[in-house]
Amino acid sequence: MTEVTKTEALQADSGRSDLAFDVADLCVDIGETSILHGIDLQLRKGTCLGVVGQSGSGKSMTAKALAGLLPTGSVVRGNYRIDADECRLDAGESAWRRLRGGRVVWLPQDPFTSLDPRRRCGEQILDGLPREQRPSADQRHAEAARRLKEVGLPERVVRAYPHELSGGMRQRVAIAAALAPGPKILIADEPTTALDVTTQAGILDLLAEVRANHHMSMVLITHDLFLAREYCDDLAVFQSGRVVEAGPAEEVFNNPRDEVTKQLVEIGLSGRRLHSNGEAGRLVLAARGITKTYPGSEVPAIEDAGLDLRAGEIVGVVGESGSGKTTFTRCLLTLEHPDGGRYGYLDEQGEPQPWAPQRAQLVFQNPYASLNPAKTIGATLVEALRSAGRPACVVPQLLELVGLDPALATRRPARLSGGERQRVAIARALAPQPTVLFCDEAVSALDAPVQAKILETLADLRDKLGLAIVFITHDLTVVARIADRVYVMQSGQVVESGPTRKVFAEPEHPYTRELLASVPGMEAGSMDHDEEN
Repeated sequence: MTEVTKTEALQADSGRSDLAFDVADLCVDIGETSILHGIDLQLRKGTCLGVVGQSGSGKSMTAKALAGLLPTGSVVRGNYRIDADECRLDAGESAWRRLRGGRVVWLPQDPFTSLDPRRRCGEQILDGLPREQRPSADQRHAEAARRLKEVGLPERVVRAYPHELSGGMRQRVAIAAALAPGPKILIADEPTTALDVTTQAGILDLLAEVRANHHMSMVLITHDLFLAREYCDDLAVFQSGRVVEAGPAEEVFNNPRDEVTKQLVEIGLSGRRLHSNGEAGRLVLAARGITKTYPGSEVPAIEDAGLDLRAGEIVGVVGESGSGKTTFTRCLLTLEHPDGGRYGYLDEQGEPQPWAPQRAQLVFQNPYASLNPAKTIGATLVEALRSAGRPACVVPQLLELVGLDPALATRRPARLSGGERQRVAIARALAPQPTVLFCDEAVSALDAPVQAKILETLADLRDKLGLAIVFITHDLTVVARIADRVYVMQSGQVVESGPTRKVFAEPEHPYTRELLASVPGMEAGSMDHDEEN
């Protein structure tokens, strides 16, 4: 591993006027565990620094140290200057609160953690204004509306509560609240991870715009190297509490020196390697004209949606929130009853059959919520096996099938990583030996390297078992990597479908082109559908 050489002691640099902040030899210990080991970072004024790495790499802990948000009991050391002014990393909360109020602001991944669900959005935005800038009572509504307009939100949001808004709208409210104190530095912690691709692009474009308009500097924390390359001027790549590579974004991306950086680049570029090399088998699921309108709504959640699925293939169903992809899936799993249309799981004679556990199973998005924390992994799998009429002795086989050591059967979920938990969730879904596996955003909560390994496992299961997989996601990079065919949904309708390479290389529908344009490096035509598998 190539570890970045430490900066010289902050002597001459202390007078430099081009740095928004400069940190040297940052170390953080929690209890007897060393978390950060001599971190050096510089943020140039008016620029965006991308801090990239997997979970546990130390990127978020570094950013929290720079905003005074470390966990209670942390021991922090190092030299830190903001705009050439010395800042004590071990300062008390009152000092940090003053610093966060006017110079540094933190934008969390989930706006629910920064917005009070009991208060209206307009009130929360105005809370952050310096006392001398707070409007009079009769001007409060107008000022809140003005600030919401700056982040692309309508006036009605002034009186809305956070739970009444979409995820993207909540993040825009959080940005407006973060801008209120007039900070010089914005630290954004994975601000788009849970959002759809077009919403992600809108939020990142907004952050770039407000950074320029407010003459701010920004730190963008992310596990996505491609995204960081698109939006950041400089990059710092983290692993195991150290900066392993740093420099201008294009240089780091195009000429990576460290193996960690090379791996992150390779993960992003290897999206075409998991497609099936064989012919798809018999038809196992067919749906035609599926329509569903929820009570109280005049607009169908899905309208005239159809899908074909064959054994031994992976089909992607992609679209934004509200596109209808989840409702469509729930109808196919009999979790919702469609108002119209027909569908069936076909047996080996091609006769349609109703849903049954051995026909289709579902893998949920969040492995932290889908497993019972009180049960061992073995107990969870035994329960699923018994429900399917299979013996408990199959547990080791199930674990090995998804790439896990059978010894993990004695552990509880809390002792597993996110990737291991999701593998357990897949193993549980395989217990009834289903023909079809539905994966609902099954890797969206995982880091890019872990995502890649889970996708490889699913591709292996397709090839080994002849499993048919429906992969529901908003992430086009995942679809490009794993899906043999893709269905694109918008406003409850399938607007385009076909082989993934062809659809992504030659999209016919404007919405498909819009989705592709929203993802760095995936504009229409970037995937050559004639390339080798």
